[in-house]
Amino acid sequence: MTQPAPFHRSAGHGRRVVCFHSNASHAGQWRALTDRLSSRFEVVAVDSYGAGKSPEFTSPGPLQLADEVNLVAPLLESDAGQVFLVGHSYGAAVALKAALMHPHRVAGLALYEPTVFSLVLASGEPARVNGIRDAVAGAEAALVQGNTDAASRAFIDFWMGDGAWAQTPVERKPAIERSIRHVGRWGHTLTTEPASLQDCAASITMPVLYMTGDASPDSSLAVADLLVPALPHARHLRFPALGHMGPITHPEEVNAAIEEFLVGV
Repeated sequence: MTQPAPFHRSAGHGRRVVCFHSNASHAGQWRALTDRLSSRFEVVAVDSYGAGKSPEFTSPGPLQLADEVNLVAPLLESDAGQVFLVGHSYGAAVALKAALMHPHRVAGLALYEPTVFSLVLASGEPARVNGIRDAVAGAEAALVQGNTDAASRAFIDFWMGDGAWAQTPVERKPAIERSIRHVGRWGHTLTTEPASLQDCAASITMPVLYMTGDASPDSSLAVADLLVPALPHARHLRFPALGHMGPITHPEEVNAAIEEFLVGV
């Protein structure tokens, strides 16, 4: 069976930077970062399964992060040498998994709140991810009723605060409502990832910029509390005024930090 190919946007020349978007988004999320970096890097922004213009996941069995990595595996090889990975939320979880699966291909990681909730569920404080589990359950219940608006509200308001969905520009809502049908799959993928904290500590030995927003939900900050001290070469950068969607709501601030990291590695 032929491996499907992901849709991706690329620009620039130099060492490759592969960018992975958050849930309910697509490769276009990284347009501003691409513009910022393309004078010195080759920037490749990729759509995950079922997002943007990439194919749907049709293989038997539930989607795992390894499937997302296998989709983009050809993009992790570059004539310019090891690649850098940039990711936000679900995309940061995919980037982390890519580094676990192909550590010798990766020069460094810039991660904004990877949502590997399975690590928290395996820890001594699983209740810290109850917030996202409740949000996913609420969204799934709304989908059963055919109410994509309510499902989107449950998911978006969890990550961005009450009322965020109501304030979302009307022209952006249809794409989010189309993608929200995958919310149950996202939740399953992120809560059943088999890699352990020990696996991450042993394999993620390249430089890591780990970014968090102080206004983010505890569910994603709980992952940071485990991963940051476990990764041997991680630098934790906190944005006091930002939340989980910082790369989208405040791209200049986040992208400047990513650029500084990539140039310095």
